[in-house]
Amino acid sequence: MSAPVTAEPIDVLHLGRERVICTWRIGSVIIDPGPASCADTLEAALGGDRPEAILLTHIHLDHSGGTGELLRRWPGTKVFVHELGARHLIDPSRLLASASQLYGDLMQELWGDILPVPEEAVTVLAGGETIDLEGGFEVIYTPGHAKHHVSYLHRPTMRAFVGDTGGVRIGGAAGTTIAPTPPPDIDVELWNQSLDAIAAWEPSSLCLTHFGEYQDVDDQIAALRSCLGDHVEMARELGPAEFADAVRARLAKEVGEENAAAYFQAAPPDDLQAGLARYWMKRAEAEGSAG
Repeated sequence: MSAPVTAEPIDVLHLGRERVICTWRIGSVIIDPGPASCADTLEAALGGDRPEAILLTHIHLDHSGGTGELLRRWPGTKVFVHELGARHLIDPSRLLASASQLYGDLMQELWGDILPVPEEAVTVLAGGETIDLEGGFEVIYTPGHAKHHVSYLHRPTMRAFVGDTGGVRIGGAAGTTIAPTPPPDIDVELWNQSLDAIAAWEPSSLCLTHFGEYQDVDDQIAALRSCLGDHVEMARELGPAEFADAVRARLAKEVGEENAAAYFQAAPPDDLQAGLARYWMKRAEAEGSAG
């Protein structure tokens, strides 16, 4: 009898810090390999095993930036990604131009070399599919954090791999969850609908990229909804600096300065207000055009 498939968290030690980016391994499948700057760490952790497939929740560089580099090392590996993100894997020029505006001279240090993914390696997802690997993964479309975000349910274990849709929680209670809200795609209403869809799976646990596995599924979803609601209102009243200071102060108080540093790296406070401010701007534009 073969051993049961388990979900193994791999800490890729982004910038040398623990518990910032978690790549998940389920047998021959890995989910969200992280940036190219962490490719050596991931490859070493796999111990010479070559994955059959890479499943991407979305194409933000902290989740998917290493995919092209890994395909260079592992030609023939399959890559699964939402249809709105696929073209940016195949030709990352626009993605890199946008990211360079945000990160500037830190691009190389943070993310490494972002290489194109061969088109023939890419399987495009819309949501609703089942991926026939390691017992099967159900796919649902989960926008809100990003318009190209999907989540995966591993049927044999009922673990849900939810990328950033499940929030940022690095140990501790669910109440220490932060909603990652970088620009440009934040949509609070869609995010809450995506959480409804994940909850409807009735998963045994939520597996987060930032960081780890949590079995208190209902509490985690409720904590994320609460944080998202609080932050979206804060963003109406506070500028970027004031918003970031408030988030830093909250986390330093709740988790301590050392643990807070991992949160700040996974979800930089300076970026959080910008995504929510853009959300409010788009809402105002939509309401204005409707009027």
